[in-house]
Amino acid sequence: MTEEGAVPGSVRPGGRTARVREAVLQAAGDLLAERGFAHLDLAEVAAAAAVGKTTVYRRWRHPAGLITDLLVEMAEGSLPHADTGSLLGDLTANAHLVAETLANPRQGKLFQAVIAAATCDEAAATALRRFYDIRLTEWSICVERAIERGEAPAGTDARAVLSAVSAPLYYRLLASGDPIDETAATTAALAAVNAVTAGIFVTSAPT
Repeated sequence: MTEEGAVPGSVRPGGRTARVREAVLQAAGDLLAERGFAHLDLAEVAAAAAVGKTTVYRRWRHPAGLITDLLVEMAEGSLPHADTGSLLGDLTANAHLVAETLANPRQGKLFQAVIAAATCDEAAATALRRFYDIRLTEWSICVERAIERGEAPAGTDARAVLSAVSAPLYYRLLASGDPIDETAATTAALAAVNAVTAGIFVTSAPT
């Protein structure tokens, strides 16, 4: 049973409950990618996961609760930051990871659905911000190491750099529809490195 005051899906289960969670989140992700947030129905999720409807309603309560937990799982299951020895190498690895995810037929549609949910549901928006906070924190060390190596000016905002890498790729997914391919990823990383070198992302005085 969900703990009093807890966000739906935020209490981590174990044993059989963990297997139920895995099945439900897989089903929820599939249905989100197929139909979008507006048509996500907990009863259908339960049926697709071969789990009792009561269990799903008791644990997640509403579609936003499912999205919250799904984003937690995605953040925890995503790959760790790269360590290539150069800022360009690290940011290129980051860009290719984002591009591969967004270009994937299921994952791309899943992110579209989650972002759409975040525009109209505050719980989903909070979960999405938490997801990106985890990823930005994980990869910020690449920029911090670049500062230590002298590749980036002191005071460079690591989160702004990483956002600049991903932004053109998300624009292709959500707006232009242009291909999210290797060239787009490589170009995004190179543009970010050039901006870093020019001091565009310096937002604080060196200490």
